[in-house]
Amino acid sequence: MTRKKIAIACQGGGSQTAFTAGVLKTLFENRVHVSHQITTLSGTSGGAVCATLAWYGLVKAAHGDKTPIQDRLVDFWRELTAQHPEELMLDRCGAEYLRMVQKGWFPQFELSPSDLPMQMGFALLNMFLPRNLFTDLKAMLEKHINFADFSKLTRPESPILIVGAADVLTGELKKFYSHKNEVCVEAILASAAVPMLFPAVRIGDHYYWDGLFSDNPPIQELFRPRYVGDDHIPDEIWIIQINSTTCKSVPTRPAEIADRRNQMVGNVSFHHSLELLEFINFLLSENALSDEVLNRFGITRREPVKVRIIRMSEELMDSLDYVSKLSRQPELINRLITDGESQARAFIESLS
Repeated sequence: MTRKKIAIACQGGGSQTAFTAGVLKTLFENRVHVSHQITTLSGTSGGAVCATLAWYGLVKAAHGDKTPIQDRLVDFWRELTAQHPEELMLDRCGAEYLRMVQKGWFPQFELSPSDLPMQMGFALLNMFLPRNLFTDLKAMLEKHINFADFSKLTRPESPILIVGAADVLTGELKKFYSHKNEVCVEAILASAAVPMLFPAVRIGDHYYWDGLFSDNPPIQELFRPRYVGDDHIPDEIWIIQINSTTCKSVPTRPAEIADRRNQMVGNVSFHHSLELLEFINFLLSENALSDEVLNRFGITRREPVKVRIIRMSEELMDSLDYVSKLSRQPELINRLITDGESQARAFIESLS
């Protein structure tokens, strides 16, 4: 029996993408990669980290590696979580300070991550903390992913990985593709480079910032052959959404306004991509365009692509604020992963 082709898109959201890790963990535990053909994985920021871990597990498994794909996700997030007393204290104090700043209880001091005082501060933190990995995302990624293996692991039939970022100087939206050998550790760091926390990441002659300014997550590329080829066009796109679409009341306090603004900004490209796909699906279902026009636009599939979205539970979403995207407290990370597992199980049941 022909397996249904799916593409999985992972929205960015800092620490809140531990939810994405929980979703992917449960999908792979239930062997969705066996029952379905995963053609492409895309992601932005924290979603790019999760998508890369999943993609790496898939291509490694295709070469005979026996490590369960879900274990790679769990191991990474377990190590990323604050563990030692010093890490827990630093994380908690930093989060609470930011919340008090948002409430107007403390003045806001801004430094560029490129400034010497900021760099010296990070250096001092590394002397204070028992694990340098806690503040070194590059080292953390390289510990769990051998980026040097990518070119020899990738085959024409392999799933394609797409990572979104934004070119600081040109303003262009950049996508890094695994089948073009563009995905490296710097590409993941670029996608996660929040401007006020991390300096722009240089790759070649270009400098990149957080994928929040790019497609969050990349979706349009998933169904257009010019980006992924005819063989990777999915029957369905599964989107793991982090940023809340709706809001129960109009925000009035500074912290509430900041939270809602972040959610809405993070969803702008997401909604635009969905509207484009919805329009194309409508034209396909109505046979409104000739084959010549579709081919010129780069659409080779003649049936609509179904979109499914996996979201956090309403209870969890209502309990989160923007600062929680920066926190790595164990109880927060565990709640996010657990909710991801629960929502994924419900999602799998809905497929049957």
